[in-house]
Amino acid sequence: MDHLEKRETASNRLQGRITEVSIEGFRSLKAVNRLPLPQLAVLIGANGVGKSSFVKFFEMLGWMLRPQKLQDFVLRNGGGDDQFFMGSRMTPQIRASISIVTDRGTNDYRFEMAHLSAGDAVMLTEEAYRYTDPNKGPGAHWTRIETIGKESSLPSQKNKTAQTIYKLLRECSTFQFHDTSTTASIRQRWDIGDAARLRADGGNLAAVLFDLKENDSTRYQQIVRQIQRVFPTLDDFVLEPFSGKVLLRWKGKHSDKTFGAHLTSDGSLRLFCLITLLNMPNERLPDVLFFDEPELGLHPHAITLVSEMIKRVAKTRQVFVATQSPFMVDCFELENILVAEASGGATTLHSLPREKYQQWLDDDYLVSDIWLKAPIGGEA
Repeated sequence: MDHLEKRETASNRLQGRITEVSIEGFRSLKAVNRLPLPQLAVLIGANGVGKSSFVKFFEMLGWMLRPQKLQDFVLRNGGGDDQFFMGSRMTPQIRASISIVTDRGTNDYRFEMAHLSAGDAVMLTEEAYRYTDPNKGPGAHWTRIETIGKESSLPSQKNKTAQTIYKLLRECSTFQFHDTSTTASIRQRWDIGDAARLRADGGNLAAVLFDLKENDSTRYQQIVRQIQRVFPTLDDFVLEPFSGKVLLRWKGKHSDKTFGAHLTSDGSLRLFCLITLLNMPNERLPDVLFFDEPELGLHPHAITLVSEMIKRVAKTRQVFVATQSPFMVDCFELENILVAEASGGATTLHSLPREKYQQWLDDDYLVSDIWLKAPIGGEA
C-alpha cells in the first residue's frame, strides 16, 4: 500500500451506501423487488438484457435531484413514454424505493412517477422518506412530501434524513468514456478552472491532469506511471494552458514529437480517463460511482489493471460496474456479481450465491464460466 492509499483509507470514508433497491416499471425493469446491493457490484449480462436500464435508473436519480433537471433527463433519453416498461399504456406508473445505510442507521426514500402526455414528460406523484434507528428496531414512519410536480421536492426538505438521501443520490452519474469521436469533448481545449472532478464523459481530462500536475504532483506522477504500465511509449503529458484553456497532448519516449488526442487511439484515450479517475483523491469522487462497459477498447492487461484499481476505490466508495466482458468478470469475486437476464422483455437480476457454486469453483471453473454456464435464474 503506497502512502497515497494509506492517506485516503484513513480519511474520507464512505458516508453512506445503497444497500437495497426496488424498481417497478422503469424501462425493462418491470419488477425488481428488494435487490440487495454490495459495496462493489459487477453487473453482467448479454446485450439487450437490461444492464443499461439498471444503470440508467440511478443516472435518472442523479438528474432528478438536481435543480430543474428531471425533464432534461427525460428529453435526452427518448421522452417520457420511453421511461415506462413497454410504454405508459401498459405501465401507468414507475415506483421505486432505495435504502441507504450510514453509520447511524438506515435512510429510505421512495417515489412514484406518472406519464404526462402533454409534452411527453413525467410527473412525480409521490415522494416519501424515513429514518430507522438500528437501536430502536423497525417500524419507523414515512414522511410524505405533499408537493407533486414535474421535479423532485426532496432537495427543498430541511429534514436531516431528506438531506442525507439527497446529498448521496444527487451525485449518481455514469462514467462512460465511449465518445472519442472527432468532435468529442476530450479532443477539445478545456477551461482549466473546470478541474474539481472528472466529468462523466472525460471531457475535462486535460484540465484535471493540469490541476493535479500543478497541485498534487505525487498523485500526477502515479497516474503517469500507471498508464505507462500498459502504454509504455508514453513519457509524459504536455499540458500547456493558453488563454485559460488547455488541450490534451502527450509526448513519447523515443522522440521529441508531441501527440494530440487526434493522434491517439480511442482505447488509449479511455485508458487515460479511467486511470485518472481511479487515482483521484476521495474528496474529488462521489460516494457512489457507476461505470458502463469500462473494458471497451482496452487491452486485457489494461482490463486487469483497471479492475484492481476499481477494487481499491471500492474500499472507500460504492462502485457499480456494468460489463459483458468475461475477462473483466474474472477479476472479481463471486460475491460482487449481479447477473442480468431477460424474459418476455423484462429484466431479472440475481446474485450467484457462493454456497450454490462453491463446487464449481473447487472444480476450477472461473467466475465467467459460472455466469455463462449456470442455469437461468441462478439455480445450481
